[in-house]
Amino acid sequence: MADKRFFANSGPCTLGDIAVRIGATLAPGVDGARKLLSVASLEVAGSDDLSFLDNPKYVSQFETTEAGACIVHPRFADRAPARIALLLSEQPYRAYALAAQMFYPDATKGTDTFGEAARIDPRAAVHPTAKLGAGVTVEPGVSIGAHAEIGDRTIIGANASIGKACTIGKDCSIGSNVTISHAHIGDRVMLHPGVGIGQDGFGFAMGLPRHEKVPQLGRVIIQDDVEIGANSTVDRGAGPDTVIGEGTKIDNLVQIGHNVEIGRHCIIVAQTGIAGSAKLGDFVVLAAQVGVAGHLTINSGAQVAARGGVVHDVPAGQQYGGAPARPISEWRREIVELRKLGRRPKPSGDGAT
Repeated sequence: MADKRFFANSGPCTLGDIAVRIGATLAPGVDGARKLLSVASLEVAGSDDLSFLDNPKYVSQFETTEAGACIVHPRFADRAPARIALLLSEQPYRAYALAAQMFYPDATKGTDTFGEAARIDPRAAVHPTAKLGAGVTVEPGVSIGAHAEIGDRTIIGANASIGKACTIGKDCSIGSNVTISHAHIGDRVMLHPGVGIGQDGFGFAMGLPRHEKVPQLGRVIIQDDVEIGANSTVDRGAGPDTVIGEGTKIDNLVQIGHNVEIGRHCIIVAQTGIAGSAKLGDFVVLAAQVGVAGHLTINSGAQVAARGGVVHDVPAGQQYGGAPARPISEWRREIVELRKLGRRPKPSGDGAT
C-alpha cells in the first residue's frame, strides 16, 4: 500500500474513467460509476483498491484477493472471485501502469520525492548569469553555474551541481547530489540521486614514460523523456558527443563511456557497462551486468541476456547471451551440453587396488 506520507493520492477514480484511460473493457455487469481509492498488489488490496494480474504465477493470489477490482487478461477472467469487478485487457501490466498514474501522477515525474515546490531556496548558490524558467524549484545546497539555463517547472534536488553553460529543459526532475557538466538535457528528463553527467571520459595515450591524458572535448546530449537511475554515470565525449536518445530508460549503477551513442527507447539494466564509442540502435535491451566492448554496434531491436559480454556487432532484432555473447539459441544449447557433460559418470579406474 502506498504510504500517504510519501505519495499524494489523486483518487478516487471511477471504473469507467479508468477503463477509458487504460483502454480496457469492463466485464459484463460492472458498474462504471463505482469509485476506487487506490491501487495495490493482489495480496494486500482491499475492497476500495484496484489490482492486476499479469503473471500466471500469481493466479492463486488472484483467486483469493480482496481487491475491489482487477485488471486481467480475458483468459483468466473465469478464475476471479465472484464479487470482484474486472477490467479486461490484453496487456494487464501496461494497463495497470496507466491506472496507477491516475492515482499517483507525481510518482511518475519524481516530484513526489521533493519538498516545497516552485521556490529558490536561499541556501542555494545560483550564478547571476544563470537563467531559470517559470516555476523552477531549487533546493538547499544546489550550485548552478554561470550561463546555465533551467527550463520551466524543473526541480533541482538538494546539493545538486549544475555546471557552467549547461542547459536543462522543461519539467525535469534532477535528484539530490546529481552532478551535471558539459551537457545539454531535454524536456521531462529524470535523473535519480547521485547521477554523474558529463565528467571526463576515460581517455589516455598509454605508454612510457607515463600515460598521457587525452583532453575530453565533447559533450553529453540527453534527449527528451530519458530516465537515468541512481549513481549511474555518463562520460562526455572525447571529441564527438555522448548521446542518449529519446525515451531511453537506464537503471541504477550503469556506466556509459565517452562517445557512446544510444538510440531511442532503449532499456539498460543495472550494473551494465558500455565502453567508449559503442553504438546502440533503437529499442535495444541490455539486461543486468552486460558488458559492451568499445567501437561496436548493437543494432535496433537487439537484446542481450544478463551478464552477456558483447565483443562483436549484434544484428538487428537478435537475442544474444553468454560471454562472449552469441545467438541465444546457441548459448542455451552449450549450457545444456555442459550440464550433461558434468553429469556423466566418472571413468572407471584401471582395476588396481
